[in-house]
Amino acid sequence: MEEYNFKREVIDSSEPVLVDFWAEWCGPCRHMNPVLAAIARDYKVCKVNVDTNQPLAAKFHVSAIPTLLIFKNGSVAKRYEGVTSEQALRADLLALA
Repeated sequence: MEEYNFKREVIDSSEPVLVDFWAEWCGPCRHMNPVLAAIARDYKVCKVNVDTNQPLAAKFHVSAIPTLLIFKNGSVAKRYEGVTSEQALRADLLALA
């Protein structure tokens, strides 16, 4: 996702959005892919490559990857750093829905 899409897809979304800040070379990021794919069947998930979107990553103070942010009503409602369980992500998305 590019920065110009971020406002429309995430900030302006009426539903909670899980945003994955990741990089191709990141092993833990690759480990999260099946979890995120499963969650994407039920919730909106957007991916931001930190190598190609450094200003966006800096805006949200991403200093480690994967960083997972759940946005609700245009603001960060929950933040995770590192590998995170599908159960934890789903619980927070359900609570924010």
